[in-house]
Amino acid sequence: MTDMPFFTRTGDTFHPTEVANGPWDPKSLHGRVIVGLLGFGIEERHSGPDFVPARLTVDMFRLPTIDKPIEITTRLVRDGLRIRLVEAEFVSGGVSMARASCQFLRRTQNPDGNIWSPPNWDAPKPSDIPKPTDPRLGMHGKWTTRPIVGHMGSLGPRRLWMSEVRELVAGVPMTPFTRVAVAADFASPFANAGDHGLAFINSDVTVYLHRLPVTEWIGFEVVNHHSADGVAIGECWLYDEQGAIGTSTVAALAQRKPMANPSKR
Repeated sequence: MTDMPFFTRTGDTFHPTEVANGPWDPKSLHGRVIVGLLGFGIEERHSGPDFVPARLTVDMFRLPTIDKPIEITTRLVRDGLRIRLVEAEFVSGGVSMARASCQFLRRTQNPDGNIWSPPNWDAPKPSDIPKPTDPRLGMHGKWTTRPIVGHMGSLGPRRLWMSEVRELVAGVPMTPFTRVAVAADFASPFANAGDHGLAFINSDVTVYLHRLPVTEWIGFEVVNHHSADGVAIGECWLYDEQGAIGTSTVAALAQRKPMANPSKR
């Protein structure tokens, strides 16, 4: 299973493999691969070297199962000189399960002058952190991690490196954008888990990028969680090994059956 991709492909149809399942129901797809496959379809059909995918928003309003074939449909909403806007739909077994919008911005040059930015995080490089021995940290081989400080559910700062260990689509190497899209959903459990476990399931993901990652490792730093009346928002700053690349923000709903205490994950 180490080399098994999340999806195989026949023409324009994607078929989930057994490793694409999520934590809430073993027969449902993981949110990471839903976001990732929408990003994959958008990039494959509408990206270009002169554009940066500055924002990807995914709404997940149904839970797809791993036994249904999937199609990604896309629509070019605007193809302007500086802005390109694309919409996409995730259709599982003939039923719409999620949708996405992606805004591409044309590369130019930064204006003159200085603008304040938060300092880069002082995290050690992934190669300087011992490989974890607990397989649950990467959901038993779905990805790999290098914890920096804290863990899911700890009450304090939480930082972590994540890297993919398998292809999203069989035979297709991960691009920098797909790598971020697949990882982005992790902001929900990392930001929204508490000392009694993970009791929020996210309904969306929004990624903002000012540049694409240039290394395989994506860094997550929890910077926000607030909740009221069973509705939560969580946010992580994203990094590669050269510095900040953007943010991942999620909205989430309280679940009646929380996941097991994630402090050991």
